[in-house]
Amino acid sequence: MTDWSVESWKSHPAVHQPVYADASAVDTAVAKLRSLPPLVTSWEIERLKGELAEAQVGERFLLQGGDCSESLADCTSETIANKLKILLQMSLVLVQGARKPITRVGRFAGQYAKPRSSPTDTRAGVTLPSYCGDLINAHEFTPEARQPNPHLMVRCYQHAAMTLNFIRSLIDAGFADLHHPEYWELAFCDNAKLHDEYHAMVWRLADSIRFMETIAGQSIDDLTRVEFFTSHEGLHLLYESAGTRTVPRREGYYNLTTHLPWIGDRCRALDGAHVEYFRGIRNPVGVKIGPSATADDLLPLIDRLNPNNEPGRLVLIHRMGLANVKRCLPPLLAAVNAADRRVLWVCDPMHGNTKSASGNGANPGRKTREFADILAELDSAFDLHARAGTYLGGVHFELTGDHVTECTGGARGLSEADLDVNYRTTCDPRLNYEQSLEMSFLIARRLATS
Repeated sequence: MTDWSVESWKSHPAVHQPVYADASAVDTAVAKLRSLPPLVTSWEIERLKGELAEAQVGERFLLQGGDCSESLADCTSETIANKLKILLQMSLVLVQGARKPITRVGRFAGQYAKPRSSPTDTRAGVTLPSYCGDLINAHEFTPEARQPNPHLMVRCYQHAAMTLNFIRSLIDAGFADLHHPEYWELAFCDNAKLHDEYHAMVWRLADSIRFMETIAGQSIDDLTRVEFFTSHEGLHLLYESAGTRTVPRREGYYNLTTHLPWIGDRCRALDGAHVEYFRGIRNPVGVKIGPSATADDLLPLIDRLNPNNEPGRLVLIHRMGLANVKRCLPPLLAAVNAADRRVLWVCDPMHGNTKSASGNGANPGRKTREFADILAELDSAFDLHARAGTYLGGVHFELTGDHVTECTGGARGLSEADLDVNYRTTCDPRLNYEQSLEMSFLIARRLATS
């Protein structure tokens, strides 16, 4: 890696990067970031890499989920606890189905930037820069709010630190009491066909915990420690490189802002700045793969990011959409399999299934996703991997532990008319608490039969 440095990406084409008006303010913000303590440790990163290596060979399953774009305003104890709660509950349901350990990775403590289809946003004849996440500008539609502000990099780093600190405190304190399945909010399936199965699975979890404690003579908190890792899209390269450092007694550079950064589908150009930056860090890295990807694109990208074919290093997150998955995914699976490349295949059934509401609510054209489409893409992905002789080792969701109404469908049957009830996302629609938990039960059923 003698031809790589923390800033070598600056000599490559960079997309979706903010243009700041004040260069000296940028230098000040970057210098401040470099002086702050890291958010995660290399020990945690290497532990996650080991777990991902196990998932690559079918010994684990990855659950990755959280906000589409975190908001500084949502850095509250209730919001953070709700995210942690739904991920923990989903993972326990998946354990029942997969009969193997689950690695939990949250899209939080850093998911503050989002690429946008258009650099500008026009409303009532007024055109301003698009909102690109709280790492870059503010959501309010004013010239001042939409101006890229380099100080937001420092504010987001501080909020990520507070989020991580609270998450670690909750986990160490035994936050999610597994002894009380009655705390699980299953009212959404009271009239659903799967009602009895859902409740039976939750009570089996409680019985298993009591059995373990009886045999071991100690509480479940003493037997095992629930771990969560963090992830975010490594979009803003100034922010990412400012948090990239060497550590004692380890070779190479680590991105210490998160455990698992990923490259978005729009930023995976082989000669681009994002691939250049990511190829040099020691973290496990993810890459989103959309329907435009071909085997000729993918194999050189794999070799650039993981030239030594290192286990646990590379996560390929396919996000094809229901309309494309059966056509686009099999050639990629066949090519990677034939080339004997070590990757962890993960399905993101969210991003390829975004659509505009038809207009039955107060906000026609509002972005939404249909629960049935999300589930159908997942089902297809399981089938296609089975036929290819590969292993679908994880899932990737945009979700929240709150009762938002941003995706339609699910057991409660949300319609487009319900979108206006509690539509809170600043970017993409998320599964709510009930839809997320229902999805985990359906995935668990699939894992149990695969």
